[in-house]
Amino acid sequence: MEDVKEEPSQSHGQDDENEIVTENTAFVHGEPPQDASGPPKVDSEVEILHEKVTRQIIKEGNGQKPSKYSTCFLHYRGWAESTQHKFEDTWHEQQPLEMVLGKEKKEMTGLAIGVSSMKSGERALLHVGWELGYGKEGSFSFPNVPPMADLLYEVELIGFDETKEGKARGDMTVEERIGAADRRKMDGNALFKDDKLEEAMQQYEMAIAYMGDDFMFQLFGKYRDMALAVKNPCHLNMAACLIKLKRYEEAIGQCSMVLAEDENNVKAMFRRGKARAELGQTDAAREDFLKARKYAPQDKAIARELRLLAEHDKAIYQKQKEFYKGIFGPRPEPEPKRTNWLILLWQWLVSLFYRIIRRERVKAD
Repeated sequence: MEDVKEEPSQSHGQDDENEIVTENTAFVHGEPPQDASGPPKVDSEVEILHEKVTRQIIKEGNGQKPSKYSTCFLHYRGWAESTQHKFEDTWHEQQPLEMVLGKEKKEMTGLAIGVSSMKSGERALLHVGWELGYGKEGSFSFPNVPPMADLLYEVELIGFDETKEGKARGDMTVEERIGAADRRKMDGNALFKDDKLEEAMQQYEMAIAYMGDDFMFQLFGKYRDMALAVKNPCHLNMAACLIKLKRYEEAIGQCSMVLAEDENNVKAMFRRGKARAELGQTDAAREDFLKARKYAPQDKAIARELRLLAEHDKAIYQKQKEFYKGIFGPRPEPEPKRTNWLILLWQWLVSLFYRIIRRERVKAD
């Protein structure tokens, strides 16, 4: 199914003015992080950052590197090198890690050294010696890391905030966290309009990181409404980026997060329906579009998607009809058998021979 540009809709007006409008934006292609059972295979040059830390770049980043006391937001996967056991995966948990450089936990010292060498958007493979990881004893709780285990990290630096005092999210007031997230969202919107989708998603992820589950769980009343007014548009805009990057499964996940908070969100239903349609999940896509139409009956984009699904179903039906017609159609008429005159002559001679013999026997009797 080809992508259809979304049109402005009156029914979508409940979103704030900073919400992304997705009309007339070209597709670009990106790749999600590797998700194999083991560490990624990287051929780039090995850079020595420390006696116990090396780095290999998987994807180049952009801009400056974070300085000491920067609040960094990152995704990472961690493996014990000897056993290839994966002990942590923030991508899977859909929750970025917040790290204030210079104030990191002792077991993350090596990881922090690697992160301090990276640019926003960069993805790298880090090798960290056990001395700068979980040490001689390892960890037997969570995460589960063997004693004296050298570590491998696949890390992506989403972005960072430069703060002289290294103020972490937990030290901010509710208003400060919501304000920081809103600024990230607006930065993401500006990047989206310039077709810089990967950079835009970095900003949205950082905004969402400020609105983590632990934070949202504590909010109620007007503060929760304020936080959701920032958080949900970020998820929706992430979904818009991911659809354009053809990363449909991830887009579905972003929309589902919004629907978990706001089950009647039309944009979440619509974008999840588009992603499902692209994956060939036509029944699920139709269900999303029909529910969206219930709340936005005049929306032309929803009507168009439903029409495309109907045309798709009709084309499939015609193909199936032709296929089964070939299998269960009328039986062909049998071709008339050709007469073999030699066989008929032979049969007549044999019959004549037996009659002559029978007549001779009768005479003998």
